[in-house]
Amino acid sequence: MIKKTAAIIISILLPVLASGQAQINTKKVKLGDFTQKVTKVVLSGNEFMDSALKDEVTARWRISPYEFCSLEEFNSMKTSEEYYFLLSVTGKFKKDNIPTIRYLTLVKGGNGAEEGIDKMMEVVTMPVASAPHPSGREIVFLPALVDIIQNYTLLAMENDKIAYGGPGAITQKIEKEDEFLVVFTEDDICESCYEMEKVEFYDDEMLVTEEEKADSYMMDRMEDTLVGYVIAPSEPMPGAVYYKMLIHARTYQLYYFAQDRVSRKEGAGFMPSDIKKIYSAITKEQR
Repeated sequence: MIKKTAAIIISILLPVLASGQAQINTKKVKLGDFTQKVTKVVLSGNEFMDSALKDEVTARWRISPYEFCSLEEFNSMKTSEEYYFLLSVTGKFKKDNIPTIRYLTLVKGGNGAEEGIDKMMEVVTMPVASAPHPSGREIVFLPALVDIIQNYTLLAMENDKIAYGGPGAITQKIEKEDEFLVVFTEDDICESCYEMEKVEFYDDEMLVTEEEKADSYMMDRMEDTLVGYVIAPSEPMPGAVYYKMLIHARTYQLYYFAQDRVSRKEGAGFMPSDIKKIYSAITKEQR
């Protein structure tokens, strides 16, 4: 009788266990085929942005086979699981009347894609520029952003915490032996940052300068230099979403990434709380 009861219990549990195993299909697992699949780089029809994206992908894409395609071709292929797609999209949040941020998003084709990009499996979405009127700095940072997308994807294939964590999950830690110069543009620092105690700008560790000079550090691939990049709406309204990051000018590794909302008092940019974290790390004050 006991054996018969045990057999019945096992027969009941087996389908449940099998079903449970079938559901353990995490993002990391789903990304397992990425390097074998073709990534279709979708050209938006914006000649300027398409040209820049084609140049950087041709020069830098290394983690999978890739091909370029039009929006029309994307729409005809997006339900196929044989492809991943890298495309430029704009994002509109609840309080926005129009799209305010442009992103590069990497998604996987498959069922549900016909309902919209937001129904496709997202690998990573990286803010690129303000919308609808970009500043032009996105061209300077585009090589780094393409590399960050690739680095993130490879790490997400190995780690579910990263796969579900977004770009902030791969920020590098400033180590004790690092001696970095952190460069900001004048527009990227809020006014109250200049009133912070113990924080010295314009020195050997933290520099605030004009945009052209700041961008030259990125274009010249300077060693031991982190450059700030703020991506905010063209006309930022209080409560609007924006992003701020620090990128290594030489390696293109991401050292700081934060999503924030525009402050009514301060506007958009690196806030005192951001500067405190960054300054403490580079000056080793807390070590």
